[in-house]
Amino acid sequence: MGLIMFFPIFKTKIKGLTRKFNLADPRERRKYFELKAGPEIKKLRNYLGKGKTFIAYLLGKKNSGKGTYAKLFMEAVGGPIAHISIGDVVRKAHQEMLDKNKKKEWLSFLNQNYRGYISIEETIKSLLARDTKTLLPTEFILALVKKEIQGLKRKALFIDGFPRDMDQISYSLFFRDLINYRDDPDVFVLIDVPLKVIDERIKYRRVCPKCQTPRNLKLLPTLKIGFDKKMKEFYLICDNPKCSQTRMVGKEGDNLGIKPIQTRLKMDEKLIKQAFSLFGIPKILLRNSVPENLSKKYVDDYEITPEYHYKWDEKSGRIKIIEKSWTIKDDQGILSYSLLAPPIAVSLIKQMAEVLPD
Repeated sequence: MGLIMFFPIFKTKIKGLTRKFNLADPRERRKYFELKAGPEIKKLRNYLGKGKTFIAYLLGKKNSGKGTYAKLFMEAVGGPIAHISIGDVVRKAHQEMLDKNKKKEWLSFLNQNYRGYISIEETIKSLLARDTKTLLPTEFILALVKKEIQGLKRKALFIDGFPRDMDQISYSLFFRDLINYRDDPDVFVLIDVPLKVIDERIKYRRVCPKCQTPRNLKLLPTLKIGFDKKMKEFYLICDNPKCSQTRMVGKEGDNLGIKPIQTRLKMDEKLIKQAFSLFGIPKILLRNSVPENLSKKYVDDYEITPEYHYKWDEKSGRIKIIEKSWTIKDDQGILSYSLLAPPIAVSLIKQMAEVLPD
């Protein structure tokens, strides 16, 4: 049984609201969020304004958009909120421990805060020698995150990348106590994205080699498209003016899509199912897809992810861009649309306002 069986379709369509929004424009998004989730945004702002916070654990398959949804939530609600990526925290610690002075600071912190079955020296050795497939001890991860949080003023937290394996599920239930957020409500944010969506996001991903901004040739192009006559292929040109029209490139192995990460995706699905079955912690369910035959009832057309195709006109020397709705088969084989990130963020905002206490 796939995850989608647990995830209801969330309705963002408002009867009588005919206005369309350009969801790529931050100013348009601000108006969109206020119209689609105004009362809930006001409630969340009041909640945060009283000095209250929360901890939300983002659980989803790799490339499911965890960080994007958290950042859109922060954009819409504002206030003291932080997004902490465990991967970023580990990479930061790795880099700092290469510096002798910063390594001394880390050793002092770990001597006071790390408790585990593997020595500090061994954990640091594992950190510096690790590859992306090797998981560090959970107790060590907790210490790294605790240090990261101590550098922040008291804020609501989106934790991205924890729990990462089955053993860490139980740790997450006591995470707020370990980082001294004892009275904060905590919640699991569970995200379902069809494998086909993840596959296409990886295959067509393009990154600027200068500023590292990611886009997608098929699903999220830049404003300018180029055509390589020699290779007979289209490419994206970075929108960042500081990058001076830099050609964006694909990462090595991206053309294989989800094939290299099948094991990781299966583990992610097990984690989400395990978290779903836990008692004592609220769950927010975010669903990326909506069946094609139900889309008119639940969402507006501009909330659906479009796909882009390109044609080179030899006579005019111009590129013709063709946009249409992108249909995929979800993990149950149902013909569906994938949603853009903002309507999923609306679902997150509305559900968060519902689970947090008044």
